[in-house]
Amino acid sequence: MSGRLSRTETWTLLSLSAACFAVLVNTFQGDGEPLIASLVFSGIAFSFTYALIRWLGDTFIRAGLKGRDMCKTRNGEIPETMGAVCAVVYLLAIIIFIPFPFYKDIVAATSGGGNRDLVLEVEHVETGRFLHRFPHSKLASYLSAIITLQAIVLLGIGDDLFDIRWRHKLFIPAFASIPMLTVYFVDFGVTRIVIPTPLRPYLGELFDLGWLYYAYMAAISMFCPNSINILAGINGIEVSQSIVIALLIALNDCLYILQPNQTPPHPALDSHLFSLYLLLPFIGVSLALWYHNWYPAKVFVGDTYCYFAGMVFAVVGILGHFSKTLLLLFIPQILNFLYSAPQLFHLVPCPRHRLPRFNARTGLLEPSVAEFQRPLWRPVATVMKLLHKLRLLRIKTDEKGEVVESTNFTIINLWLVMFGPMREDRLAMGLLAFQTACGLAGLFVRHKLALWVFTQDNL
Repeated sequence: MSGRLSRTETWTLLSLSAACFAVLVNTFQGDGEPLIASLVFSGIAFSFTYALIRWLGDTFIRAGLKGRDMCKTRNGEIPETMGAVCAVVYLLAIIIFIPFPFYKDIVAATSGGGNRDLVLEVEHVETGRFLHRFPHSKLASYLSAIITLQAIVLLGIGDDLFDIRWRHKLFIPAFASIPMLTVYFVDFGVTRIVIPTPLRPYLGELFDLGWLYYAYMAAISMFCPNSINILAGINGIEVSQSIVIALLIALNDCLYILQPNQTPPHPALDSHLFSLYLLLPFIGVSLALWYHNWYPAKVFVGDTYCYFAGMVFAVVGILGHFSKTLLLLFIPQILNFLYSAPQLFHLVPCPRHRLPRFNARTGLLEPSVAEFQRPLWRPVATVMKLLHKLRLLRIKTDEKGEVVESTNFTIINLWLVMFGPMREDRLAMGLLAFQTACGLAGLFVRHKLALWVFTQDNL
């Protein structure tokens, strides 16, 4: 990968950045326009990420952060852990963005700065500023999100540097989520869930889960990053699935925000605005990384990006109070986890890498396989034979009927088992189409079919 930008790329990025800065300055003429400012920061973050990935590629290779693309005929070394660049630019963008969502509150609720229309008595000036109307809870949520994301990025970089074992790094996101869960406990603290209509005669309209609700949120914080990490292995799949999920969450946010002539505003409006403030810059930096990581990949994203992207979704889902809706957008990741469970929990031997096998003669990807030196536990072998008959797995048996080989348990390999060998980019596009279809179906279930078991939809 060339470390220099072409003239066309340079002028395009400069023009985009200049236009974004001009719009950003203009937002101060009104109330700060935080949604427009967030969109502007997305454009700036895209430009910076795009340029930095190009400039820092050779530096990462010299530092030993490099890898070989095993699914290509020419598998030269390319930069790895580029998700760290993406994550750092994102963190800087949302930190600089902090004043914008609170600009109107700062002007209206403090005695200094732009509080032009408020006449203060002498005793008020002597004792300091009016802060009783400032939304401290919103600021605390925003800052806890930043701290959580900073923690997960540091832990992700540590994983890329030291190659932590899966059974150890499974719990890494749980530690990073502590600041977010602490703020949720202090500021919000709601642990009740709405009971479906058929069960209300037995459990009531609301049911308090207590500490189990915090365990559930911690589980989401662990699942989202790790689920993206295990649905990987081909060019562009980690970034692409994250962009699709982010766009689907943004679509869900817009359903609440873009409601004409609603008085008073929807109670969840601030939560979904908060979600968009965090998602738009994420989409910006991810698009820049996607350009370099899509087939044929010029860089690898590393585990840092998987942790970072998953935690962004966990943060907006938990602090935006739609964590159950979030799971409906992770259907492919949930299916992949369930399908992978026999290998993840070592019911079936799990090789170090489970990415598809590249056939150099045809140029196509084929399902990779795991070989078994010892007979499998009989119930596991029986289930594998059943899956083989259903074309959900491909196995080989010896003369005694013992399973000696099977395709690896990932939906990437399953896709190849079901539809046959294919080129890497076609495989990625098929999986992304599946991700999009599942996500749209999840939103339809959430806002339409949910009325069958609940009295009303949040909209």
